[in-house]
Amino acid sequence: MMKAVRINEYGGPEVLRFEEIDRPVPAKDEILVKVFASGVNPVDWAIRNGANEALRSFLTLPLTLGWDAAGIVEEIGDEVTALQKGDAVYGVPNFPGNGSYAEYCVAKATRFALKPESIGFTESAAVPLAALTAWTGMFEYGNLQAGQRILIQGGSGGVGSFAVQFAKAKGAYVIAIASGSNLDYLREIGADEVIDYNTQKYEELLHDIDLVLEASPMRDNMERLKAVRVLKTGGVLVSVNTDFPFSDELKEAISRKNAVAELSANQPRQEWLAEIAQLIDDGKVKVFINKVFALEDFAAAHRESESWHIRGKLVLEIKKDKE
Repeated sequence: MMKAVRINEYGGPEVLRFEEIDRPVPAKDEILVKVFASGVNPVDWAIRNGANEALRSFLTLPLTLGWDAAGIVEEIGDEVTALQKGDAVYGVPNFPGNGSYAEYCVAKATRFALKPESIGFTESAAVPLAALTAWTGMFEYGNLQAGQRILIQGGSGGVGSFAVQFAKAKGAYVIAIASGSNLDYLREIGADEVIDYNTQKYEELLHDIDLVLEASPMRDNMERLKAVRVLKTGGVLVSVNTDFPFSDELKEAISRKNAVAELSANQPRQEWLAEIAQLIDDGKVKVFINKVFALEDFAAAHRESESWHIRGKLVLEIKKDKE
């Protein structure tokens, strides 16, 4: 048996339940992870409240939340060779499937890698989902190259913070948008230019941008149309908000620019996690944690996340690093 935070129905933080359930058993291509910490992400409460029909359509209740984990491999399936029992790992539990707000979780081994050596489990748990979202959007869908100019909307959030650092580490020229209170932070993590969305109209300031990454949670077609205006001919707009389809108006604007618009679905790949861990260990990428909660404070963590005013990441601590 193990403790887990689950939902049996959709709704507000009050539907979260602390329950005793059976410990999962890994399939032949899976690992069982003893979870030390779990990241808290907007997708967690988007699933919990049930408002998103696209998400809800392939979920089954009851469900353990959390898709961001760091811990130690407890068991491996018969076909797993890349990871061993006792390895300190980080990654993304199966989705759809039961997540990491629990003492143990299972996942396909390809969705986990050895965690960064230079940081503990709590910090490592803040990395996988947001970092992979940024990585997939910029490098898989956006094909970002050294020397290109990228505009990152929502630069100070969980995804945006990694995007700024990854783009800089890969040699791009990075322009990031956030509120005024976060501009110094963006400069510190490597942005070449910063724009305050409250006081500056970026669509009038910028042009010939190779790639716009919509890492902001604002699902607003007018903002997307502004982004198209700053793209160069043949540029790329990538949104991580896959639940918010592009409007006909946006598709027409993209077509007129001979540009491309992509909805970027997160791809948890072991080789990308390994490369991200190396960037962290090399000191090129820092992990910013906003607040750490005990597992039993899950409801407070959700309320904090839903405020949207988060710089960096929220984490649930399930075991102390030294245990």
